[in-house]
Parts: sequence; structure tokens; C-alpha cells
Amino acid sequence: MRFWFNIGLHNFVYLIFQPMKSFLSFVWEIVKVTVITLAIVVPIRYFLVQPFFVKGASMEPNFDDGQYLVIDEISYRLRAPGRGEVVIFHYPLDKSQYYIKRIIGLPNETIELSDGRIKIYNKEHELGFVLDESSYLPGDVTTNAIGDAKFVLGDKEYFVMGDNRSASYDSRRWGAVPSGEIVGRAWLRAWPLQSAKVFAVPEYTY
Repeated sequence: MRFWFNIGLHNFVYLIFQPMKSFLSFVWEIVKVTVITLAIVVPIRYFLVQPFFVKGASMEPNFDDGQYLVIDEISYRLRAPGRGEVVIFHYPLDKSQYYIKRIIGLPNETIELSDGRIKIYNKEHELGFVLDESSYLPGDVTTNAIGDAKFVLGDKEYFVMGDNRSASYDSRRWGAVPSGEIVGRAWLRAWPLQSAKVFAVPEYTY
């Protein structure tokens, strides 16, 4: 009788603890998968890329209100921002806000706005050159000064403007963007799907 009692007790304990063991094993697998996923996703999200929603019409016709972009945050850790790239940055007068604009002027350049055109002076072009933006702007777009017509950039300053020049609040009003305020460049338009696109760096002829 005692023998059968011991067998019954053993079976009872097995029936109670085996499901619990399986459950704990399942929970442990979930924890491991979650930790591994976070270890991969969090660095990507906070150090490599991040999402950004376009607000307003200042970047039309190339970027529309409500579009979902993926921002490349790693490239500018390896190189300096380039002319023509579309960047997301902290608005210098209120760093809680994020703006999206196109880089027009690079550090140590002088930007002159006259007759609806952009003229840029630097060490390579001391007499200046007119910036040709025909690769990304319609031919009838003109760039007019708002206040000052000439801007001299410092060592780590960038002059930015919206593509919709007549409806953009940009460096023409509040000045240059320090390099430290640039978050990253617009790399991919992910939404809407029919407009999905990877953005290349514009090429200029001087």
C-alpha cells in the first residue's frame, strides 16, 4: 500500500510541477527573445535611424504634409552634411521643435540672394557661382531674400531653406543652423507606399 501511495504521490507532484516547469521555460524564452530584440532595435532606433513625420507645406513639391520619413542618423557621424541634402534638425530658437529643410550653404561660405537666385562664395569660387537647383526644383521657382540678402557662415554653420521658397520659414529669417543641431538626413520616404523612395544626394555643376 505504501509503495502505491509513493507512486501516486510522485505522479501527483509530477502532474503539478511539470506544467509549471514548461510554463516557466516558455516565459524564459519570451524574456530572452524580448531582450535580444530590444538589444537590436533600441540602438537602431536611437543611434542609427528614426521616424519623422513631415508637417506643413514648406518642403513642397518634394515632401508633402503627413508623409512618413526614415531619418539616417549615422552618416553625419562619419562625414559632414553635404549641399542639397534634406536634413532634420533642432530649430535653433526652440530646440524642442524639429524642422526639415534643404542644405544650401556650407561652413565658411557666403550666401547672397539677389534677382531670385542664390549665389555662393567660397575658397574654390571666390567670384561666386549661381546655384543650379533644377534637379529638384521646378524651373519657375525663385528664391527671394527675406530681410538680409547676404549671409556669412561660420566654421560649423549651415544655411538651409525649404523647397517651397515662398512658404518656408528658414535661414533667411532666423539665420544658420549649427552643425550640432542637425539630427540626420532624410534617407527614405516610407509612407505613402506609392511615393516610397530612397533619397540620393543631388549633384551640382559649378
